[in-house]
Amino acid sequence: MNIPLAIWVVWAVVLFWAVGAYNRLVRLRSQAIAAFAPLEMQFIQYVTLVQGSFALPSDDEEAGLRAGVLAAARQFESSLKAARAHPLDALAMRALQTAHETLCESWSRLRDEPPDLAGEPLPAVLLQQWEHITLQAGNAKHEFNRLVQDYNDAIVQFPAHLLAWLFSFKPAHTIT
Repeated sequence: MNIPLAIWVVWAVVLFWAVGAYNRLVRLRSQAIAAFAPLEMQFIQYVTLVQGSFALPSDDEEAGLRAGVLAAARQFESSLKAARAHPLDALAMRALQTAHETLCESWSRLRDEPPDLAGEPLPAVLLQQWEHITLQAGNAKHEFNRLVQDYNDAIVQFPAHLLAWLFSFKPAHTIT
C-alpha cells in the first residue's frame, strides 16, 4: 500500500510543478509582449516626426537626403507593423532593428550636412524632439530587453526547458 501512495505523491508533485512552471513561462512571455507596447509608441513618434517634418523638400541636394530619411521612416513603419503582430519573433525583431538603425543613420547623415545659405539642414527644434524620442525609446527598449531576457532565461532552465520544448516556447530577440 505504501508504494502506490508514494507513486501518487510523486505524480502529484510533478503535476503541480509542471502547472506552476507552465504558468511562469506564460506570465514571462506575456510581460515581454506587453513591454513592446511602450516601445512601439516611442518608435511611432520617430515616424510621425519624420513624416510631419519632411513632407516638402527644400532644395535639390537636401531633397535627396530628406527623401532618404522619409524612405527609411516608411521602411521602419512597415517593420514596426510586422513586429507588432509578433513582438517576440526573432526575424521580425531583427528586421525592426535593422530598419531602426537605417532610420537613425539616414537622420545622422542629414543632421551632419554642413549649413548652407538657408541655415542648418535640421532646425534645433527637430533635433531636440529627436533626442527626446531617442531617450524615451532607450528607456522603453531597456525594459523590453530586460523582460525578453527574463523570458529567454526561463525557457532554457532545466527542467522548465522540457515544458518550453513541449509547448513550443521559442527564444525571443532583444533590440540593441
